[in-house]
Amino acid sequence: MRITHVGGPTALIELDGWRLLTDPTFDAPGRRYAFGWGTSSRKLAGPAIPAAELGRIDAVLLSHDHHADNLDDAGRALLPAAGAVVTTAPGAERLGGNARGLTPWQSTRLEAPGRPQLEITATPCRHGPPLSRPLTGDAIGFAVHGGALWISGDTVLYRGVRDVASRLTIDVALLHLGGVRFPVTGPARYTMTARDAVELCRSLRPRIAVPVHYEGWAHFREDRATAERELAAAPQEVRWLPIGEPVEL
Repeated sequence: MRITHVGGPTALIELDGWRLLTDPTFDAPGRRYAFGWGTSSRKLAGPAIPAAELGRIDAVLLSHDHHADNLDDAGRALLPAAGAVVTTAPGAERLGGNARGLTPWQSTRLEAPGRPQLEITATPCRHGPPLSRPLTGDAIGFAVHGGALWISGDTVLYRGVRDVASRLTIDVALLHLGGVRFPVTGPARYTMTARDAVELCRSLRPRIAVPVHYEGWAHFREDRATAERELAAAPQEVRWLPIGEPVEL
């Protein structure tokens, strides 16, 4: 497996001849985006690789379509050229076209001549505190190829995420971190902290944990230095991918 961290939640994954792209965000930095209910954030860093230089994309794994830090305008523009877009059921209805909607623990298969089938299974996410789903909307994570790769998606640590450890054997885990908070909602968090990730890794037991989505936006509350100190306690190897460079895992 080869992963290129493009920036934020966006990564190019090359596995068994397939080229998968997670949560495409390719806008230039500087703009402020509204997330709804009085929340917003400014993009601070652009992608390490322009969308036009990615090459073939067989599928986009889109945790949710309604927040610009997971799908911005430039990312949205590349969706029609992808072979498939796998996302939430409400997101697939909004996007139409080549989008496939999944609810947690539903699966879909990618098929192409000369390549093995690739099964994608949606895993649970809760993008905020209890009872926040009507405000934050649906999100999902993804288990690829039976757990060869697991992408947490934007989620807090809760029972649904812990269920992944009891149902799947994970090799490489891409963990969305950052401990997101907004002034208007006080101490409520909307993504995992690094301490949450350590707790999750103790039960998940991946071979390698890869932090993503911890930088590049103003709404993150834990930077890499803070996360590194906490993740030093993780029982597995933690790999910080250099932005824009392919890494074999």
